Amino acid sequence: MKKKILLKAPLLTRSGYGEQSRFALRALKSREDLFDIYIQPLQWGKTSWMAMVDTERAWIDRTIEKTIAYIQQGGQFDISLQVTIPNEWEKMAPINVGFTAGIETTQVAHQWIQKANEVDRIIVVSNHSKQVFEKTVYSARHDQNPQHEFELRTTTPIDAVNYPTKTYEKSPDLGIELDYDFNFLAVAQFGPRKNLPNTVNWFVEEFRDEEVGLVIKTNLAKNCVMDREKVRNDLTSFLKQFGERTCKVYLLHGDMEDDELHSLYVHPQIEALVSLAHGEGFGLPIFEACYSGLPVVCTGWSGQLDFLVDENGKDNFYNVAYDINHVPDNVVWEGVLIKESMWAYPREVSAREQMRLCYEDIKNNNKDSTALRARTYAEAVHGRFSEENQNALFVKSFEEYVTNSEDEEWQDILEQVVEYD
Repeated sequence: MKKKILLKAPLLTRSGYGEQSRFALRALKSREDLFDIYIQPLQWGKTSWMAMVDTERAWIDRTIEKTIAYIQQGGQFDISLQVTIPNEWEKMAPINVGFTAGIETTQVAHQWIQKANEVDRIIVVSNHSKQVFEKTVYSARHDQNPQHEFELRTTTPIDAVNYPTKTYEKSPDLGIELDYDFNFLAVAQFGPRKNLPNTVNWFVEEFRDEEVGLVIKTNLAKNCVMDREKVRNDLTSFLKQFGERTCKVYLLHGDMEDDELHSLYVHPQIEALVSLAHGEGFGLPIFEACYSGLPVVCTGWSGQLDFLVDENGKDNFYNVAYDINHVPDNVVWEGVLIKESMWAYPREVSAREQMRLCYEDIKNNNKDSTALRARTYAEAVHGRFSEENQNALFVKSFEEYVTNSEDEEWQDILEQVVEYD
């Protein structure tokens, strides 16, 4: 019998958690013989909602209406799947699964561990997130017995399931014309963790007098006109300090569908992606660039290593050196990003060296370079992180809740993913 599963998630938002929610939905829909799906949509911060209407959106809308009617009739669910930060997980069904991007730092808040131990299973998007959950330990005391000290750690089973790759028949022409033939691309929200000011600074200092560009796809929170004007004014003011320069910096702002964003990765004048973020739960734009065959210059720490490093431990990116240090006070978020946690600080010298090396490898067509291997490696990533494989891995996390593990049909699923597990 199908299990009634409630997906509580920011499914319709343009955000990292929105994309994560849609992956979860598609994975569940891949086994509609096992799941009767219901949806409770959430907002995610100040991010915009998707306006696009297609067959998937129409199905989601119908399912939301079905869910409202079912709840009004007093209906109950067998499983809840809650896609959000752990602070917001709650008991909604006999079985509750929390699906989170996890953490971009070295330590999770004690509130996360308490909530983690209240659900039946946790799914995270990278091994970095899984390891941070498992390694974070606090010394705690019971309220009823303050003399008794114990270790507070995550005891709930945790699975790491990466995103799947996507394929596009044809990329739309966005009409983007750049002044130079060689341009780096940065895709990141304009916030402290993404480290965009240093990315711009170090790019300009390295390529000041050269015909090289940097295209920045960014926003502060939404993709509205006010957001665009704020970002543009801030970026313009920041660039004035550099005075005369030959290199170019471009701002790209606004809503983009998945295929439109993909068109940036395959644009004939965009040669590499650069990300100098302090940490990533997974690093979706880096992943998209990687499986699109675009060379990547990136901080060598956190969630992105799941796909930037191959199964033999070999780097397939321009690895920027870093130091691990405490997060700054201005990013501390009570119950989420704690003051005691740390993240990576990319080193300027290394960042500039790796951007330069990437540039020279491409310009000089250097054989056996990371840049020239990028397209071949993209094919390997598509195989390793295919939609079929990742959907099966995601559904595998529900194995003990939906079927008898000895069933022949279930064994067929496990055989599909054993090679990559």
